[in-house]
Amino acid sequence: MSTKVAFTAYKLGEASLDNRIVMAPMTRLRAINNVPNELIAHYYGQRAAAGLIISEGVSPSPNGLGYARMPGLFSEEQVKGWKLVTDAVHKKGGKIFAQLMHAGRIGHPLNLPKGAKLVAPSAIAAAGEMWTDQEGKKEHPVPQALSLQELEETKNEFIQAARNAIAAGFDGIELHSANGYLLEQFISPFSNKRTDNYGGSIENRTRFVLEVATAAAQAIGRDKVGIRLSPYGIYNDMPHYDEIDATYTYLAEKLNDIGVVYIHLVDHSGMGAPEVPLSIKKAIRDKFKNTLILSGGYTLARAEEDLAAQFADLVAFGKPFISNPDLVERLRKNLPLNIKLDVSTFYSAEAKGLIDYPVFEEESVNA
Repeated sequence: MSTKVAFTAYKLGEASLDNRIVMAPMTRLRAINNVPNELIAHYYGQRAAAGLIISEGVSPSPNGLGYARMPGLFSEEQVKGWKLVTDAVHKKGGKIFAQLMHAGRIGHPLNLPKGAKLVAPSAIAAAGEMWTDQEGKKEHPVPQALSLQELEETKNEFIQAARNAIAAGFDGIELHSANGYLLEQFISPFSNKRTDNYGGSIENRTRFVLEVATAAAQAIGRDKVGIRLSPYGIYNDMPHYDEIDATYTYLAEKLNDIGVVYIHLVDHSGMGAPEVPLSIKKAIRDKFKNTLILSGGYTLARAEEDLAAQFADLVAFGKPFISNPDLVERLRKNLPLNIKLDVSTFYSAEAKGLIDYPVFEEESVNA
């Protein structure tokens, strides 16, 4: 029997991946005082058989810490904490990118450290609520619109966080320009009402994203910089607009010019969002010549189909990695997956629901 494409090696920039299965970034919120710890290192180390792990969202700035217990990558202590994680993954032969995620207007002051503030392209509150450990759920407040000087400072925070990621041992970074966070907030005409060079036209609304991608590529090397996009996503109050296809086709072309190592294209239709049309996926594939990662409700069969057709180079799995730390081995051997997920522990501060899911052999013994 021929080897499935999903289990063949792949070269991602300078990183040699053992297989084409990616562990998608997933929010877990176990970083007490926003610092990664041994618990988080153990979690990622358990899943190091993935060809590539993309970390949970990591804030490049105190202002970007929208969630309670969200990890950061802007202090020496945080760099040391992430070194525990990258060491755990590398000791098992894995590769890991840090997802740099500035939450922007998705947050609450109670989740921010002293002196930090909720910022966004424009002073427009997002619909919805944010959990705070102090007072439970609170409505998203109106953020402060970034001035041009603050915009430059925010870009510099991304650049320093990219450098910090490499210092912490990460193999690269993924810029989170999806799911309604700061970078996508600039892209959308609903969250971006600016009248300067960063608002209005497609070129202006994508300007900040492309500037950050360019600067990060210059700082650590373009073969170490990827980006996540979610056209047609509605998460975190991102309504649709007429120029979606044109916007993301333009972005793909410009990201190709910059030479970032991958685009990670996410389809949230499995969670209720509209499906990303095949036409926009094909347009991005046509305009962007480097690695394309697809994610969103994949099974191994569908992953194999897209990989074999060269429609995708890598395929990302999310929730199956939570309850199956040995997911790659289960898929390779056609073993049944553990589908029992404890949603109540997804975002708690405890080890329960993070590192206590069994590998297949342990399941068999305890069955």
